[in-house]
Amino acid sequence: MLIPAREVSVTQHGSVNGDGSGSGSGSGSGGSAGEGGDSGGGDSGQWWRESVVYQVYVPSFADADGDGMGDLRGIADRLGHVAELGADAIWLTPFYRSPLADGGYDVADHRDVDPRHGTLDDFRALLGRARALGLRTIVDIVPNHTSDQHPWFAEALASAPGSAARDRYVFRDGTGPGGARPPADWQSKFGGAAWTRVADGQWYMHIFAAEQPDLNWENSDVIADFERTLRFWLDLGVDGFRIDVAHGLRKDLTPPLRDTRGGDSASLNSPPTGEDHPFWDRDEVHDVYRAWRKITDSYAPPRIMVAEAGVSAARLPLYTRPDELQQAFNFFHLRCPWEAAAFRDVIDTSLAGAASTGSLPTWVLSNHDVVRHRSRYALPEGTDLPGWLLTGGLDPAADEERGRRRARAAALLTLALPGTTYLYQGEELGLPEVADLPEEALRDPVWERTGHARKGRDGCRVPMPWTGTGPSYGFGPQGSWLPQPDGWGERSVEAQTGWPGSFLELYRTALALRRGFRGDERFTWLPSAPGELAFRKGAGLVCRVNLSAEPLPLSLPTDSVPLLASDESTTDGVADEVAYGAAYGASGGAGPRLLPPDTAVWLDSTAR
Repeated sequence: MLIPAREVSVTQHGSVNGDGSGSGSGSGSGGSAGEGGDSGGGDSGQWWRESVVYQVYVPSFADADGDGMGDLRGIADRLGHVAELGADAIWLTPFYRSPLADGGYDVADHRDVDPRHGTLDDFRALLGRARALGLRTIVDIVPNHTSDQHPWFAEALASAPGSAARDRYVFRDGTGPGGARPPADWQSKFGGAAWTRVADGQWYMHIFAAEQPDLNWENSDVIADFERTLRFWLDLGVDGFRIDVAHGLRKDLTPPLRDTRGGDSASLNSPPTGEDHPFWDRDEVHDVYRAWRKITDSYAPPRIMVAEAGVSAARLPLYTRPDELQQAFNFFHLRCPWEAAAFRDVIDTSLAGAASTGSLPTWVLSNHDVVRHRSRYALPEGTDLPGWLLTGGLDPAADEERGRRRARAAALLTLALPGTTYLYQGEELGLPEVADLPEEALRDPVWERTGHARKGRDGCRVPMPWTGTGPSYGFGPQGSWLPQPDGWGERSVEAQTGWPGSFLELYRTALALRRGFRGDERFTWLPSAPGELAFRKGAGLVCRVNLSAEPLPLSLPTDSVPLLASDESTTDGVADEVAYGAAYGASGGAGPRLLPPDTAVWLDSTAR
């Protein structure tokens, strides 16, 4: 049985034709593409529309000064790898002054560099290096909260209840006898109550760790200070911002505070439950981004803002309306089970939602907050990942071969879709989750906040292996802040460079081929068998993915040229017609060609 073809045409400016619906022109100001050159799709004024953005988790990318912690000079030294990979931009996680209680997302000064990561001069040098390599630079901004070491919070603790200093945060009196109970039942994402009591008896709110007090976004000081922060980094030359916890800034602080009846600490990227939540995804948050858009639009060339917003698929497009942000992260693709029907639904929903506001979707498989996708795909569907981590990755047992095959196929599936792909450092090496980190090495505050019930996110943050040997496999001249497992060097950039069939060479080849198909954002579903996805991007790139457990017949139209297969049984990862037939034909290459399970192929269907 074949699933019939259906076209969903997403034009260069995002409208959907064919079976989809919606309209709207692309947002963003005009202007040149900037010093890095045009690295986007067909519209150089919106360079991000079909770009590949490489996420750099700053503490774990490269260490130049030998203290075991990644730094800006180390990143600059290793940017050649990102450029050679074929990415268009880098996204830097926080490198600001911070006690590092939560990997830098506890910011003590939003307009300075933490000495462990370098200096402002180091940042300027990194920007210059990125531009020289044709890379744009997006930086994290953390507006929901500060560190408890921020001068504002120190002032708040030293001030009386009801003071102007306390109004910058969310301080409230407790409930019950003597105010001994928290003001509301709000729960922290890191476990436990979202409230901590201070010496004078009041409580302050923190969606995350107690070291990360939430700001009050009804306060004019907060609004003005973050607008100053945006301009500070824009004036230095950044190309955009990734907005942390974009859906959490505005709270309903009308007294008495409303209870949520639980359910708010399940997952970092889970949509909030229910409607009219007191602190998630409130309509008022969009006022913040409309004001910010006016600021970024005042700069040329255009700057981009992308939201980390764990909201429902129906609500996500609200963040990318023409007068707000250009993009929002698509966590539905990341969480999708390995099933053709599920991926098809996510793709349809994502394309339609983005097109309704004139944008394009983002696609992401891993980031610094989730178990790496190679390991997720190796586990039985529905595995309790926090529970699996508590067993050190032993129960249930991972099918490493299946995880490897699916991770490679998922890369080709994701990179073939119209929109922006965000890669997480190390996925181009096929890095797995390090699930067996010793308890004494864990640094994620989730571990302590949950009373050791959840190990947290350290396993996806283990520093990058660059070389096959050395004290930290090339990460730095000494050790690393998180321990690297034995054999990490076998997965290194050095070990995989020039190795036919390696993850790294697959990614390099795919990104190079992808660049040749940009500028035409149309998307068309093609006839497919159950368990298969088949689609065409634009006029030429065809992607077929077998997500089933059995080989599927593979039809090769006469006008198609095989380009790339995720199965490395071809000689060099790039399949010409002879090698392709030998790899996927019956015995000896004769008979009907078959697409193996957990395998993706790219074809060029442009008539020749």
